[in-house]
Amino acid sequence: MSFSLPDFRRKWSCRGYMSAGAAMVTAALGLTLVLADRAEARKYAAPLDIFGFGTPRPRATVHSVKIPLPKPRPEEAPKAPDEAAPEADGKPSPDKPAEAAPPPEKQVSACRLALTEEIAIAPSIPDIRGPGGCGGEDLVRLEAIVLPDKRKVAVKPAAILRCTMASAIADWVRKDMVPLATSLGSTIADLDNFDSFECRGRNRIAGAMLSEHGKANALDVRAIKLANGQSIGLTDRTMSRDVRERVLHSVCARFSTVLGPGSDWYHEDHIHLDLAQRRNDYRICQWNVWDPLPQIAPLLPAERPEEAPPREVASKPEAKDGADDEAAEKSPAPADKSAASGDKVPQRKPATKKRR
Repeated sequence: MSFSLPDFRRKWSCRGYMSAGAAMVTAALGLTLVLADRAEARKYAAPLDIFGFGTPRPRATVHSVKIPLPKPRPEEAPKAPDEAAPEADGKPSPDKPAEAAPPPEKQVSACRLALTEEIAIAPSIPDIRGPGGCGGEDLVRLEAIVLPDKRKVAVKPAAILRCTMASAIADWVRKDMVPLATSLGSTIADLDNFDSFECRGRNRIAGAMLSEHGKANALDVRAIKLANGQSIGLTDRTMSRDVRERVLHSVCARFSTVLGPGSDWYHEDHIHLDLAQRRNDYRICQWNVWDPLPQIAPLLPAERPEEAPPREVASKPEAKDGADDEAAEKSPAPADKSAASGDKVPQRKPATKKRR
């Protein structure tokens, strides 16, 4: 039997279609069986699945619950504090970020309340925070002291002090220096401020302990000027000793530290006053009131008064007198040698004792 080429091709193509269709039917049946097995397995948990890695169980049905909404706020109810206040034109202000609460106001000290303008012109200044503990709190700028008769004593230049120190200076001038100036026939005009606040060590020595000036707790005074042009120099030796001693007693009674001439060479031309606090309220008052200098320095000692007792002169021993005479006879006179040589002999002045 013979086949032609077209017949051969037709037979093989029919067989190919039949085999492909059978394969597809077989795959579909297998997939159906696998899915059926998995659906059946989901109903039962694996006996050894202790960690829950097996086939997940079906979730329970969740029933939704309807939550009721709150009733609207009545119009007559008061406004909540967090509600924005309406603007002047009636429109509500836009939402703004919450501002930081302002810092609490600093409480005014009792000294600041007592130091009024009837006592001193001393406006408050901000606290100072400097290096090494310099500065302080409750500071004022003492510009003038108001006297009981309403006259003002200018502080030149104005002093930066703690309120307590400024109050002590004002009381000292008002209660002690005003009577002193009255006894001199005048009134106080100015207070010479040599130094007040300055961030430095004691006596301006590098590395020294912090001075009370660095704490705004000290004042250096050189003089008190009167209205008649007179100046009370606290360290001036031409000033009456009685006046300087009165100033000494007044400041030592009011301040915890007083340094002047005689304390050290740093305070020979001014008086240092402060309110340093020490153990057991210990005070330091070192100020030597020197005697006034004479108008004209004496060149010669004063004459011995007639009523003075006679001076006692020690007599020389007799033995020494004889020995001196013998030595004088043996030793040739220097005048003879000079005369023999023809030189002029200079006349010697009697020795006088030098004064110290």
